[in-house]
Amino acid sequence: MDRVIFFIALSLPVIFFSKQSLFEPHSHGFTRFFSWECIIILFVFNYTAWFKEPFSARQIVSWLLLIISLWFLIESVVRIRRARKPGVVRVDEKLFRFEQTTEMVTSGIYRYIRHPMYSSLLFLTWGIWFKQPLWYLLPVAFLASWLLYLTARRDEKECQAYFGEKYTEYMKETKRLIPFIM
Repeated sequence: MDRVIFFIALSLPVIFFSKQSLFEPHSHGFTRFFSWECIIILFVFNYTAWFKEPFSARQIVSWLLLIISLWFLIESVVRIRRARKPGVVRVDEKLFRFEQTTEMVTSGIYRYIRHPMYSSLLFLTWGIWFKQPLWYLLPVAFLASWLLYLTARRDEKECQAYFGEKYTEYMKETKRLIPFIM
């Protein structure tokens, strides 16, 4: 029962911030919402093991993935903020304010991957799973990964619609989620 209450408590803000996306099943926000819910499930089941056996192989792998996740997030936020042009506004109610970029971001981590924030969530997913790698949570981790992949693909379609051929060319030069791999 405690896990259910904890899950609901963590889900409420995600539902609140995703409420508009939930009515647009073909948007990237729709699949992103469900990936977040999977991540919350993993966290609810694994938070008690966060600091158990701190020097075990699984914990070391977990912390490495979590650090990579944090670095991808920070690097992407910094790059997006630097790319903002003063006085230029993009109004798209389907997007969060930070997603309403008017210029393509292609520097820093964006030189290698198109979706470092989704990559961050991917590394977060597996970092949480490795805290206590339970076999019955493995499908949840794979589902979150698949949903993040779908989110990235949907986001790419939206970016192509907004940025046009410039984004299509950018896609040819970069990987989707993991530098040098995919």
